[in-house]
Amino acid sequence: MSQTERGIKAALVGLLVNIVLVIAKLLAGIGGHSYALVADAIESSTDIFSSLVVWGGLRITTRPADEEYPYGYGKAESLAAALVSLMLLGAALGIAVAAVGEIITPHHMPAPFTLIVIAVVVPVKEVLFRGVLRVGNETGSTAVKADAWHHRSDAITSAAAFVGISIALWGGPGWEAADDWASLMAAVVIALNGIRLLRPVPQSRT
Repeated sequence: MSQTERGIKAALVGLLVNIVLVIAKLLAGIGGHSYALVADAIESSTDIFSSLVVWGGLRITTRPADEEYPYGYGKAESLAAALVSLMLLGAALGIAVAAVGEIITPHHMPAPFTLIVIAVVVPVKEVLFRGVLRVGNETGSTAVKADAWHHRSDAITSAAAFVGISIALWGGPGWEAADDWASLMAAVVIALNGIRLLRPVPQSRT
């Protein structure tokens, strides 16, 4: 299997896992009155698009050089990595704005069962991050590495949601907003990851 094919396979695995996790977190977040979990689902949905972007970028890099692009399509991968980074920044901004809105708006206490969902999600996303990052390092693919860090950011938002929900449940009435503050802190971490990945990267080999 070629390096590009390995990158494409990693992106597709991430895509399938994220689809399942988005559905689970969104349903649990809505049913369990946890905005942190809903925000986590939103962040995970951007993972789906980022995996599609990486998959598409790697597919384009396999095209042979032609008259229009005599040096090939290698830059498509770098563009895919930049797009994934921008999606991270967009997700961070959206989560932060919504979290502030939830903080200033009274709402229900999150349900305890949401912690069980997150306890499953975090290790799954961390394993996915490590697997995809390993493929990115072995193949030298900047787009695959960016996709891996998107998975890590999702694990961070999930962990933040776990902490926020735990504090809210432990504190009782009056502590409902802890769930939302956790989302806000996670948004900052996601934004920092997006900025880090936006820095110029060398073009990788096809």
